[in-house]
Amino acid sequence: MSDKKPKNVFKEGAISSAFIGESIAKHQTKTSIGAHNIFLGQVRADVINGKTVSAIEYTAYEDMANKKFHEIRESAFEKFDMTCMHIYHSLGTVKAGEICLFVFVSSPRRKVVFDALEYIVEEIKAHVPVFGKEIFEDETHQWKVNS
Repeated sequence: MSDKKPKNVFKEGAISSAFIGESIAKHQTKTSIGAHNIFLGQVRADVINGKTVSAIEYTAYEDMANKKFHEIRESAFEKFDMTCMHIYHSLGTVKAGEICLFVFVSSPRRKVVFDALEYIVEEIKAHVPVFGKEIFEDETHQWKVNS
């Protein structure tokens, strides 16, 4: 693994479509890239015990989480022939229908981006200390259980 300092991947609130579009556009000058793949995690309006989720409030142990995101990033670059990778995760309140996780990978070849993206997202879900409190339409709440 490299000696790079972990980057802060957190953004306050939802990740906007404009931000996602700008991120993609910045890669058009990188002509060695032949494929991109994107994962967008969106807050669902789940119905739990008869109550509908209206938002999720995300919190994290930020230093620990950024370190873990960095480890996943470095591990992915060791395993896959990627040109670049970006991860952004929301903190704070994200409403149902809004984006809370944006993972963007690029490579010279398409097969790599499919395999790399699946690996990265599964590692994030399994190992990064980010927590979500589901907020229901009646303003009650509970901690989210990842599935």
